[in-house]
Amino acid sequence: MRRKLFWGYLGVGLLVLVLCIGLLTGLVLRNYEAQAFTMLEAEASLVGQGIEESGQDYLTELSLRHRLTWVDPSGKVLFDSEADKDTMANHMNRAEIRDAMTLGTGRSTHQSETLMERTLYYALRLKDGSVLRVSCTQSSVMGMVLMLLGPALGIALIIMLCCILLASRLARKIVEPINRIDLDRPAVDQTYPELRPLVDRIGQQNDTIRQQLLQMSQQQREFSVITENMSEGFLLLDCKKEILAGNHAAKDLLESTEKALRRTEKNGLVLDAVEAALAGIRTEKILLVDGRSWQCIASPVSADGQVAGVLVLLLDVTERDQREELRREFSANVSHELKTPMTAISGFAELMKEGMVPPEKIREFSGIIYKESQRLIDLINDIIELSRLDEENSSFDREDVDLYDMADDILENLRPIGEKRNISLSIQGEHATVNGVWQILNEMIYNLCDNAVKYNVEGGSVTVTVRDRKGHPSITVSDTGIGIPMADQGRVFERFYRVDKSHSREIGGTGLGLSIVKHGALIHGADLSMKSQPGVGTEISVSFP
Repeated sequence: MRRKLFWGYLGVGLLVLVLCIGLLTGLVLRNYEAQAFTMLEAEASLVGQGIEESGQDYLTELSLRHRLTWVDPSGKVLFDSEADKDTMANHMNRAEIRDAMTLGTGRSTHQSETLMERTLYYALRLKDGSVLRVSCTQSSVMGMVLMLLGPALGIALIIMLCCILLASRLARKIVEPINRIDLDRPAVDQTYPELRPLVDRIGQQNDTIRQQLLQMSQQQREFSVITENMSEGFLLLDCKKEILAGNHAAKDLLESTEKALRRTEKNGLVLDAVEAALAGIRTEKILLVDGRSWQCIASPVSADGQVAGVLVLLLDVTERDQREELRREFSANVSHELKTPMTAISGFAELMKEGMVPPEKIREFSGIIYKESQRLIDLINDIIELSRLDEENSSFDREDVDLYDMADDILENLRPIGEKRNISLSIQGEHATVNGVWQILNEMIYNLCDNAVKYNVEGGSVTVTVRDRKGHPSITVSDTGIGIPMADQGRVFERFYRVDKSHSREIGGTGLGLSIVKHGALIHGADLSMKSQPGVGTEISVSFP
């Protein structure tokens, strides 16, 4: 600011200097011209009287200060003090000559383009009608400027030095009080009156900042009290995976330093979930610590459209897993009790449907019985499959399975169902091989694709993508269906859980398809992730180790 003030004052001083020199030059030139014409007029009057009394002889004896030209009424030159009159052109077309013949006197100026001079002409008509013209030469404006350049530069140098000293002094006097202001305790008496609004504004701003700091401190204390009394673990990490905030429940459960999680076996799953969340994918993992199950939920935190950090919640789900175990036992027991009678009902319904019983409403009833029995059989088959997956997976025979070929075959089997609702099925990506159980992998992919078709919209699409990134095969099934609300996304992999029970009943869903996918992923050590938005569609990915 001080530099700006200095150059501002200096610029104003130089501008005033230039304007003064220009104005002075103009005034001098104007006064000089007026005096020159007065002198020429007097000289022409005296010479004219001499010519009228003595004739041309008067001119030959006259000692002239300026150039004198005598012209007859026709414009012919009768006499010129500096040139041969016989070689001179007719002067009738000269402005000052024409004005003199008409008005009695005339004057004009002529600017030299090369000599930075101009010539002043004054013409006087004599009694006999001839015209006497007197002229003189003076410096032009540029000449005057050059003539005054030396003195002007000297004056300019003196004024410039004065401007520099004055500008420096003024800038220092203006800036120093501002620099002396105490921003923490500004006082009006320490500055000049023009700074009073600034000082008052700084004081008001300080009061506002102090109030905001008190509010933030109070909110921080309240937040700490709430989070420290939570039984759930809580961590907030930035994009560099450094811990910004957390409670004792999380820090006691996980091995961490003051700023970061250590890379240990226990924390490995948590760090994997954090990295996935930093990539924009909400991820869930299950931690087994001291015989208890903890659900690790890593959710990306976005700012300005970019992931700025990760929120990690650690929930004790041991009781939930125990209830899930009880449900699995119940499903295994019930399935064996229901399969035989339901198969009989299915067979009887087929006989009725073929017309082997009396015809009164037989097709209506047989269709209902057959439909319900088939649904129960599907349910029982799914329950049996889940029970089988709950058993020790070491008994399964493993082999190399090409996920791309398997998914392509499954889409071909589902294509007739999709064509009925005008749903397009496509596969993209590359061949990827997984060492696993062929039947379980087939059921996993089939259930994902079957759900994508069942819960799709009329005229929608299903896309299966198979990738192999540095030895990590993955398969993703995405659809343009009805989508899953955020509140239900954490539970869709639970057994018998349905987002929309009425819709599931209409399309024949059992509520076990995604549970089979989840158990199959656990058997193969795969990660399961899902992204869904109601009215847009769902995308479920299975990433194998």
